Amino acid sequence: MIPVILSGGSGTRLWPVSRSSYPKQFCELFEESLQTMTLRRLSKWGDPWIVTGRRLLDFTEKKAKEAGVRPALVLFEPEARNTAAAVALACRMAELQGQSGEILGIFPADHLIERPQVFSSAIELAIEGAKGGKVVTIGLKPHSPETGYGYIQTEGAPQMYNSDLNAFEVARFHEKPTHDVAVKFLQEGSFYWNAGIFVFKVEKMIELLRQFQPQLWSAINSFKGQVKDLGPIYSKLPSISIDYAILERLSKNDLLCVPCQPGWNDVGSWDAVADVYEKSGKSKAHCYSLDSKNNFILPHRGKAYATVGVDDLIVVDTEDALLMVKRGHSQQVKTVVDRIKQEQPQLTETHVFDERPWGRFEILREDQVFKSKIIAVNPGSQLSYQSHEKREEHWLFVQGCGEVVIDDRVVAVKAGSHVHIPMKAKHRVRNTGNTILRFIEVQLGTYFGEDDIVRYSDDYGRA
Repeated sequence: MIPVILSGGSGTRLWPVSRSSYPKQFCELFEESLQTMTLRRLSKWGDPWIVTGRRLLDFTEKKAKEAGVRPALVLFEPEARNTAAAVALACRMAELQGQSGEILGIFPADHLIERPQVFSSAIELAIEGAKGGKVVTIGLKPHSPETGYGYIQTEGAPQMYNSDLNAFEVARFHEKPTHDVAVKFLQEGSFYWNAGIFVFKVEKMIELLRQFQPQLWSAINSFKGQVKDLGPIYSKLPSISIDYAILERLSKNDLLCVPCQPGWNDVGSWDAVADVYEKSGKSKAHCYSLDSKNNFILPHRGKAYATVGVDDLIVVDTEDALLMVKRGHSQQVKTVVDRIKQEQPQLTETHVFDERPWGRFEILREDQVFKSKIIAVNPGSQLSYQSHEKREEHWLFVQGCGEVVIDDRVVAVKAGSHVHIPMKAKHRVRNTGNTILRFIEVQLGTYFGEDDIVRYSDDYGRA
């Protein structure tokens, strides 16, 4: 099986930690990010493919390195068009590479799995079903009447099984239910949460796309493998889920469901995050509490916190935004984010830090007079050879060793070195050492936007 990881997202449900440029799968909420966990979990079946957006490339590459996994393929969607387009694109790439007979597994990047052995058993059974020409989806046994998930209804006797699990025919899919209906689903016992995980043979899915979504497949089928050609193709595609586009239209002969209990959590709200922490018995916050109970605090950089006379709060602190929400209301965070987006869009789009192919930077302070950053360059990496039209820069090196090029003049630098970059001077910095090269940058000028840059050469194709 080729694992295909869908890694997109809008970054709204776990704001302010998640942003549109930093969706939840990349967030360091637990010991590892959800994407890192997903990569490690799926690598047992082979080097994964990742479908993502170009804006998420740097984070995607970083998490792959953290996981010790080298993706076999990274596909960049020019714009989000929901899961049907992503699945069709993966199928088309497999076809172009002569892999139409391969099994693909589709997996979200942002799920937590606490019982990986059960998960593996379910996927192995799904692979066997896919080899027989079935599309096999994973159903999650519900433990509560959740209204935030779609449901899969199964029927009849097991059609396949292994030592641990069974696969059943699918009677139908159900949209997110009301609470009363969800209670009935739970009592019935043949209804399962839809996790968005499914397995199929490439040639089978192409056949189904041709049958049920001929226009979508016709557009994707015109793709010849050049990423630059995807823009015009994607502009023609409908935004439609693979469930609605294909799965809900299949007959019982084509579709199976493997119910299981892998300790799944989509970590889709701050209530869910708090539950994970509390079940683990771990806490990130140093909190002094007086006449307060049942509060959860996600701290920022080791701050100390104190609560007095407050109960049932979730507090999430970041460098530029603070969220306080009553337990049980965190599904409404998305609504608040929509309001913030109207007045302060930058708070929903980016953090004060950013990952780049060469390392990362963090904004320390910015006003009309100056802007300061802390910049970290990975060993062996270098920034683009560039210039700025509206600012000069002062660099104070605090860690590591490297070289700075200023208008073709090379200057060796180490901790304590200071370098001045005049306005419009061509320059670059490279890390020549074996550890992080870190320096403080102070910008002076009339404009400090990241778009004030002219690149003359670049290791990452941005010139």
